Order: sequence, then C-alpha cells, then structure tokens
Amino acid sequence: MQKRHLDRKMYFEELADTSREFYVDYLSKYKLIQPGLRVLEIGCGEGGNLLPFVELGCEVVGIDIAENRIEQAKTYFKDVNQIATFICCNFITMQADVLGKFDIVLVHDVIEHIHKEEKLEFVQNIKRYLADDGLIFFAFPAWQMPFGGHQQICEGFASKLPFIHVLPNMLYRGILKLSGESKEKIDELLDIKECRMQIEHFESIVKYLDFKITNKIHWFINPHYKRKFGLKPRKVYKLLSKIYYFRNFYITSTFYLLENR
Repeated sequence: MQKRHLDRKMYFEELADTSREFYVDYLSKYKLIQPGLRVLEIGCGEGGNLLPFVELGCEVVGIDIAENRIEQAKTYFKDVNQIATFICCNFITMQADVLGKFDIVLVHDVIEHIHKEEKLEFVQNIKRYLADDGLIFFAFPAWQMPFGGHQQICEGFASKLPFIHVLPNMLYRGILKLSGESKEKIDELLDIKECRMQIEHFESIVKYLDFKITNKIHWFINPHYKRKFGLKPRKVYKLLSKIYYFRNFYITSTFYLLENR
C-alpha cells in the first residue's frame, strides 16, 4: 500500500494540486469559474478536489457517505482557513431541496464504486441538483485498465500486480489471500469488481438519460499520475479511444462533461 493511502492529509494535498492544475483548467473552458459559483462534489472524500474552487471564491458543498472522510474534510479545510459545507449522507436517498441547484457538479472516481443496479438512478438523481445551464464533470478509471480494481490499496505484493482484478473471482481471491490481505480488504476489492465501470456502460447510461456530452477526454496517463508518480499526462490517440471494449485496458482515466439538453 502506498503512503498516500495511509496519510490522508497527503492524499488531500495531492488531490488539491491535481484539481488546481487540471480540473479547474478543464472546466473553465466551458464555465467561468468565479466568486459565487456553486459547486457540489458527490463522494468528496477528504475534499481535496474542492479546495481550488474555494480558493477562487466559489461556494462549495461536499457530500460523502463515509463519516470519517467528512470529518477529515472539515479538519483539513479549517487547517487552511477555508470555508466549505460538508455533509455525511447517502446521495441517492437525500432530499434535493436541502441543497438547491449547482452550476458545477463533480463526480470524481465515484461511479465505479456504485453498485450496478444503482448506477442509473445515481446519475439520474444528479439532474435534481443541476442548474439549467450547469455542467457535470465525471472522471473515472476504465475498469480493465492495469489497476482498475484498486488493488493498489492492498497491504502485500498484490498492490504491485496489474490486471489481476480481471481474473475470475476464485483466482483473484486466491492471489489476494496469498498476498496476506485481510478478509475485509478482500471483500472490499471484490465489491469494487462487482461495481466496475466500463466506458461503454457509462455512455449507454448518459444516452438513456438524454444528457448531452459536451466534451470527453480519454487518458493513457492519468493527470493525477503527475502528482503521484511524476509522469507526464498523455491523452489516448483518437483512433485508439474509439476501439470499443479493448480501450478499457489502456485508458487509465476518462473525463466527461455533461449538460442537460
């Protein structure tokens, strides 16, 4: 397991750096990021993605189902003297009128953790929070990419093994046991496998719900890898990004901007 998965303050700072350099810049091409703009992040974790928006004067709200992450977000924002609203709740069941409408909704590395039978409802519910001219920013790893199973969170040697998550469950479980992973960790990783998100599935949901795809980027080297590993972000060549199914093996991150039609 990498240090960043244990040191959550470090993880918060890394996310803030990536958001500042890539997410804000990307969104600003389609929406003026200015004081008073309302930004919501669903599955905000420690809140690192939201910090650059607060620094620019935006009104931000972060929601997450994990109480410990929300408490960490409150602490980290207090440490840097920034104000934001953080709420611990289940996004699917919460009441929309509690928060109102937002100009930007961020859904970063979350959709791949939503169970298959809830994905459609999850994306559909976002419409309740989106202003008429608002944008939704989705980012997620393609399921079959080298570490799409999140095995990097393992304690043992499995954290360094790419593609093992695409193996049949019996083999995958066996490798995780040999790696010395706890039952709780194995169950978590198998749940992630069950919840997996392929590009084709995501686009089918977007089409069904009649969202307009304003822009999309498929990354061969995830922008966050610049902060994590010192690697230069690289986009996938357009031709390669159109090869259905197989593209999920080499696209490490996807950016989608959606808006209402």
